[in-house]
Amino acid sequence: MMKINSVVVGPLEENCYLLEQGEDLLIVDPGDEAGKIIDAIGKRNVHAILITHRHFDHVGALEALVSKYHVPVYDRACLEEKMYQIGPFKFQVVFTPGHSSDSVTYYFEEEKVMMVGDFVFYRSIGRTDLETGSMKEMQKSIERLKQYPDDTTLYPGHGPRTLLGSEKRENLYF
Repeated sequence: MMKINSVVVGPLEENCYLLEQGEDLLIVDPGDEAGKIIDAIGKRNVHAILITHRHFDHVGALEALVSKYHVPVYDRACLEEKMYQIGPFKFQVVFTPGHSSDSVTYYFEEEKVMMVGDFVFYRSIGRTDLETGSMKEMQKSIERLKQYPDDTTLYPGHGPRTLLGSEKRENLYF
């Protein structure tokens, strides 16, 4: 059973997630405060770092963590839309541009979990007015997201987690 811990980092209070299965761990979006993230990891075995998009508040601690753990980094530049398995973790990559052209969602089907970065927030969506953002692409990505089960938990880059079904009913952008 996968456990998900959030380490809130940096001045923009970005959610860095530590996905755990026993002693095995994936890091999602190490935005800042590498020391705080390293402390939260402890002695567990880090397999990889997943990046939802490359805005500064999601990758600020990336270099320090790669130096410490010597693990691969997965982001839009090296991924395909398919299933991946890294250690005990199985997930599907879904391209979800809109907030940025490189936005990626990681879907862990067995756990009904999505790591959505700044694509979707509780009752909102990510900004589309930044460089490479696009409301047209965001709308297409939202339509893709609607295909997934309502009981999927969304873990955003900032703020509280939410359920996809709740967002379908209560998020004006859906």
